[in-house]
Amino acid sequence: MTVRGGTTGSRAAAEVFREGWAMLRVDGPRAARITADTAAVLSLVSMVAGWWEGPVAVALFALVLLGQTVVRLAPLRASAQAATAALLLAAAWAALVGAYQLIGWLDLAMHLIVTGLLAALAASVVLRRGWLTTEDGSGADALQGARAGRILLTTGTGSLLAVLWEAGEWFGHTYLDPAIQVGYEDTIGDLTAGVLGAALAGVFLGRLVQRAGDA
Repeated sequence: MTVRGGTTGSRAAAEVFREGWAMLRVDGPRAARITADTAAVLSLVSMVAGWWEGPVAVALFALVLLGQTVVRLAPLRASAQAATAALLLAAAWAALVGAYQLIGWLDLAMHLIVTGLLAALAASVVLRRGWLTTEDGSGADALQGARAGRILLTTGTGSLLAVLWEAGEWFGHTYLDPAIQVGYEDTIGDLTAGVLGAALAGVFLGRLVQRAGDA
């Protein structure tokens, strides 16, 4: 009886693992799958290695891992999933090694690209889940077909993410590590780059979101 119970439990655990992997698997070109999987593994290794750097590094890479998970669940094309996963990891490492202080334009570039991709992710979830559908069932389909609506949704979502990003930087600078770069010019520049990136993501949202029937 014990053996049977153990076997049943193992099968159940294996089935849960298979279902979980199916949900998190990146479906698409081999290069995109390899990039996304490599970024996930390196994020996990980075979080473990972060214990030697301190709690800030651990928290940073824990957020990156959370982002990697969300990216895999979002209805984005495989190439967009892979790019977002890789850039989240790169942005975290750039902050950890002080690359933003050494390369002046890197901070703005990261805010533009990463915020844009995250805005596309959020907008794709809103549209795919039908959260904008009205009580009579209209709204979501009309918005999906209206390019201006997609741009406004993505830009607005990205603007909120840009504000939350800056709030997180202020919190980290104030309560965790004074080395985190903040300041009026830095904040305004980051917000501007983030909003611009979100607007661009809205323009190209149709190319970033996975359509029904896509591989």
